Amino acid sequence: MASMATPKQIWEQQQLQMQRVKNSGVIVSNETPMKDDKEEEMAKSALALFRAKEEEIERKKMEVRDKVESYMGRVEEATRRLADIREELDALIDPMRKEIGFLRKKIDTVNRELKPLGQSCQKKEREYKEALDAFNDKNKEKTQLVGKLMELVSESERLRMKKLEELSKSIETLG
Repeated sequence: MASMATPKQIWEQQQLQMQRVKNSGVIVSNETPMKDDKEEEMAKSALALFRAKEEEIERKKMEVRDKVESYMGRVEEATRRLADIREELDALIDPMRKEIGFLRKKIDTVNRELKPLGQSCQKKEREYKEALDAFNDKNKEKTQLVGKLMELVSESERLRMKKLEELSKSIETLG
């Protein structure tokens, strides 16, 4: 990228070019230089034209420089705004990611805790069913035994009553 000339360098170039224009009409010899009016008029006209062109170039250069600086200012402002937007976006994303990550870890932990609890629950359900079956079997056996006992007690009472009646008749026949 070519660097831009400084105002001092531009002035020096202009002076050098003006000197060339002045010297173009001079005849160098041992005698005094001779110029004619027409050549001098041409030199002045060329110099005036050159100055006008240089002024126009300098003016246009300043216009372009102003436009570039203005555009760079807008670009810098847009860059700042984009950086602000990116910061806001990052701030929005981070809490959600942290919260989601936290919840996922919590769910994994609960899942790990649920597995042994489920197994324990199934084991206890089997044990409960076995205990309930044993209880029902024993209760059924008890009911059968109570039934048999009631039969025996009834039979015993009947037999004793019969015996008592027989004894009572025997006593009555004696007396």
